[in-house]
Amino acid sequence: MAGGIDIPKGEELHSGKAKTVYDWDDDHVLVEFRDDITAFDAEKHDQIAGKGTVNCQISAKLFGVLTEHRIANHFVRLVSDNEMVCRKVDIVMLEVIVRNIAAGSLVKRYPFEQGMELPHPIVNMDLKSDSYHDPLVNTDIALALGIANLQEQREMREIGLRVNEVLAPYFDEMGLSLVDFKIEIGRFKGKLIVADEISPDTMRLWDKKTGKSLDKDVYRFDKGDVKETYQVIHGIIMGH
Repeated sequence: MAGGIDIPKGEELHSGKAKTVYDWDDDHVLVEFRDDITAFDAEKHDQIAGKGTVNCQISAKLFGVLTEHRIANHFVRLVSDNEMVCRKVDIVMLEVIVRNIAAGSLVKRYPFEQGMELPHPIVNMDLKSDSYHDPLVNTDIALALGIANLQEQREMREIGLRVNEVLAPYFDEMGLSLVDFKIEIGRFKGKLIVADEISPDTMRLWDKKTGKSLDKDVYRFDKGDVKETYQVIHGIIMGH
């Protein structure tokens, strides 16, 4: 890695809530992880020193785990502490959410008890849209909006379940429960691959002994020191 070195960047292609994407070459982009942290469709917004580095390094580590298990993803290499080169994908505007334990919106919308272990992983897809507050979509809605055809939707669901099959036991080895997670999928040269990031921003992780949250819920619901929490989970994952 080249921590502290200013990496030359191409044209800015997109700036999101916590990452900025720059052109790199015909097939690749440079993804910069910033220190911004948001919740509730960015109604809550702060900066946490070092968060960009934490999420970048955790994402790189977990993308590497997926690669080892032959799950295609956009990660190519780290170029600094908070920047990575990735394959240039066309993001499918659906978020794939996989749940192992009842929490968050699942408990708000349906009669599940918080912390209940689900009999099987539940997969749902949300429209990737802050203006519509990421609503749950079904197959017909995704088809009508022209977002993904039936085969793509089936494949996205299968990718989500496959990622879960790899990461749930991986975290279990660390004494962590993978409660749920969100992934984004991109089209790359005719294939669907995992994109975006896999970090405490995009998944819920609970300490199996204490039940303590080690993810963005600490920020969402003011559960404690956010910077310390991210440093703790960074140490656990990077040390595994």
